[in-house]
Amino acid sequence: MIALGADHGGYELKEAIKKYLDERGIAYKDFGTFSTESVDYPDYALKVAEAVASHECSEGILVCGTGIGMSIAANKVPGIRAAHAEDVFSAKAAKEHNNANILCLGGRITGPGLAVMMVEEWLNATFQGGRHQKRIDKIAEIEKKYSK
Repeated sequence: MIALGADHGGYELKEAIKKYLDERGIAYKDFGTFSTESVDYPDYALKVAEAVASHECSEGILVCGTGIGMSIAANKVPGIRAAHAEDVFSAKAAKEHNNANILCLGGRITGPGLAVMMVEEWLNATFQGGRHQKRIDKIAEIEKKYSK
């Protein structure tokens, strides 16, 4: 199941992504927001990141105005590798090379057509492991070093 979250700047793009997931029969849980009324993106980043970190959901997609704030906030949760992407190649590589478990998009910088292509490539990609695994392990060590 995919965890979805957005702030007011990402609401409309989140809705377009939901339509794509519905058409493909891909299960998701929408953690909000549910309108374009102004909200604080860290609240939604945390909900999605915790759902992914706890394995309630297998992966997550977060959308704010640029995707940057969501990425910063989600990456504060141990075990999360939230990747901000602006193109299809980066979205796919985020999964294949970085084992990104959350994809972050910008509702004010990415149109729905491109976003759907990015989501599709990211969902269909597989972590390649190998030389990339040792780098993921190093990220986990950094996390451990600074965890309380």
